[in-house]
Amino acid sequence: MNHPTAPHVVTLGTAGGPRWWTGENAGRRAGISTAVVVDGAVYLVDAGTGVGNQLMKAGYSVGDVRSIFLTHLHSDHTIDLASLAVFGLFTLRAGQDPVRIIGPGDRGALPPVSPRAVTPPTPLNPASPTPGTAEMFERLMHAHATDLNDRIIDALRPSPADRFAASDIEIPAASGYHPNENPTPASLEPFEVYRDERVTVTATLVEHPPIAPAFAFRFDTAGGSVTISGDTAPCDNLVRLATGTDLLLHEAIDFDWVERSYGGQDTEEARASMDHHRRSHTSPAQAIRIAERAGASALALHHLVPGTTPVDVWRSHGASFSGDFLVPDDLDIIHFGGAGDDAGAAGTTEMAATR
Repeated sequence: MNHPTAPHVVTLGTAGGPRWWTGENAGRRAGISTAVVVDGAVYLVDAGTGVGNQLMKAGYSVGDVRSIFLTHLHSDHTIDLASLAVFGLFTLRAGQDPVRIIGPGDRGALPPVSPRAVTPPTPLNPASPTPGTAEMFERLMHAHATDLNDRIIDALRPSPADRFAASDIEIPAASGYHPNENPTPASLEPFEVYRDERVTVTATLVEHPPIAPAFAFRFDTAGGSVTISGDTAPCDNLVRLATGTDLLLHEAIDFDWVERSYGGQDTEEARASMDHHRRSHTSPAQAIRIAERAGASALALHHLVPGTTPVDVWRSHGASFSGDFLVPDDLDIIHFGGAGDDAGAAGTTEMAATR
């Protein structure tokens, strides 16, 4: 299959939220996941529901993936990490380097209890209630040990412990980061988390309470740059990371949907859900202001909540952005570099070859 050679992203899945969205437009958007493709190498950001099938539909496999980056450890960003490893074993090539999995470390403390709680909830797994990326991946593989050992012992398949390498991002000690008291330190400068001959990846902490740490990532290549916000409320750290980027992929939430869904429910659970959405996410108008402040050439909204909101609702905000404004579908290709005959300007889109 012929793929574009200039750097680009493939929006594998564009819906956010820990659920399967129902109603009109149900099933049109898979869970959040983005492939950054540079010279044929795939760098995957997040592993939402359906990511393996979406990767296949785009013409790639786990064998093409060099690294998987997790913005944070909410389930809608990690739910199919196990399937990438377990099913992906069949597509890995002999002798290739282990696929790196890079993401947040152990939170180190439980989040504060909601002030709306009548009785403090009991946390799950109190012996280790906030595992980081490395521990989470190890536990996922242990949960599939029956299947994996059948294949390792009987079919002589490789072990995922040998073909994947999960690690936690180390936050600079001088930043003053604390998961509850200072989860998004204003003094933090973007810092490098990965580098190879194709790409340099830098990160910053963004504001997505109550989870911490939560990261945004920037990919710089010889042909251009793309910044992926992860889940965040409007955040100066993100502006700093995205300054001058060719393409900013930013989350967006339909706050009218939040009001419709929870506003009429007279329960503390509903009010707590509204509290979370308002302090932890970004409207399209706010995302546009962030992109303008950063001087991004193009802005694409993704991690759309709900995943069934008609696309015209999202697109209706675009006239206020001075650059290219996109609301991609699943499996769209968005170029973010100018090198190569098949590259458009930042913000041009096309469908993936297999659609």
